[in-house]
Amino acid sequence: MRQNKEISHYILFLYENYIKITYYTIYQRIMDNEDLINKLKIYEEENTKLKEQLDKYKNLHKPYYEKNKEIVNEKAKERLKKIRKEDPDKLKEINRKAYLKRKEKMKELKNNENI
Repeated sequence: MRQNKEISHYILFLYENYIKITYYTIYQRIMDNEDLINKLKIYEEENTKLKEQLDKYKNLHKPYYEKNKEIVNEKAKERLKKIRKEDPDKLKEINRKAYLKRKEKMKELKNNENI
């Protein structure tokens, strides 16, 4: 009888320790999740701030190009003429890069449509 009581007390002791350990691990996971949630909130706030700054930067230059579209286009044409006269190979290189960019954008658009 005495051994049975000791065994049952020992089993009870082990069971209580097991419960404490599982409770502790669950508590740690909950705290880790809360930390991750807080970090996520911080990153989201940073992301929105950066987006706002980017929009402000874009919007600063947009009106100028909208108002002076013709002047900007003329200057670009003059630069191309100057490059044609000075270095025709560079012009070919510029056109090739532009073509590859257009091609890449078209691929991305097709991939986005398929998804």
